[in-house]
Amino acid sequence: MGALRSALIWLAMLGIIILMLPTMALVRLFDRHPVRYRTGRTFRRMGSWMTRVNPAWRIDTQGENPSDLEHPYVVVSNHQSNADVPLVSRLPWEMKWIGKKELFDIPFVGWLMKMSGDIEVDRKDPRSRATVLSRAQAYLDQGCSVMFFPEGTRSKDGRVKAFYDGAFRLAIQAQVPVLPIALDGTTDALPKHDWKFGKPSDVYLKVLPPVPTLGLTKHDVAELRERVRTAIVEQIAAWRGEPAAAVSAPPKETASPTAAVEEAAKTDAGTA
Repeated sequence: MGALRSALIWLAMLGIIILMLPTMALVRLFDRHPVRYRTGRTFRRMGSWMTRVNPAWRIDTQGENPSDLEHPYVVVSNHQSNADVPLVSRLPWEMKWIGKKELFDIPFVGWLMKMSGDIEVDRKDPRSRATVLSRAQAYLDQGCSVMFFPEGTRSKDGRVKAFYDGAFRLAIQAQVPVLPIALDGTTDALPKHDWKFGKPSDVYLKVLPPVPTLGLTKHDVAELRERVRTAIVEQIAAWRGEPAAAVSAPPKETASPTAAVEEAAKTDAGTA
């Protein structure tokens, strides 16, 4: 029954994706905004529908949305599963997402991401990081927020991994606030490397208070990164009724030179 239920949900999601293409093409035709704000917003709205066709997801959205929705932020969130993307898309403002190249190569999904103006990163190309941050800076300069998963990839066990610096370096460079988002419950809702949805589960999303960067310099990147990560870890720990140490993944072991090069190639910008 679980497999049948999952197949029906995926069929409904596929229908939504197919419907998106002509809808977004029409919106894009009349979208004169320099960052394709309306096109991107249409994509997020329709993407959020995917969270509504799965009756097993009991979603609790918390926190206060920014009062000025066109004020740019560097938005960062922990990352547990592919369900995170449509879940965050429920938030009522537009932001351009940083996504790995493989997503942009997927038929329909990749076309929609390109149409909405999302930013592609090639983790095999070390030069891609500079391009990603340059495009993200351009969006911020035009009043549009950008969205990062600073862990770089999904967590395997639901614990929050170490954050890369890219999002926080960008926020300081642009002198815009960091807007943290805490997520929990999606690991079991859509397990990694499994097409079947999990059993009925509670899924939580909370927009945390923005963290200002005005006056910070490149020397403050690490402190800003850890401040934001701590806020996310503490919120997840509060939901679970556990100590923060149980939610935070242990620091990575010292990497070999070869591993360090491979990690740099993935880019510290953070990808879905």
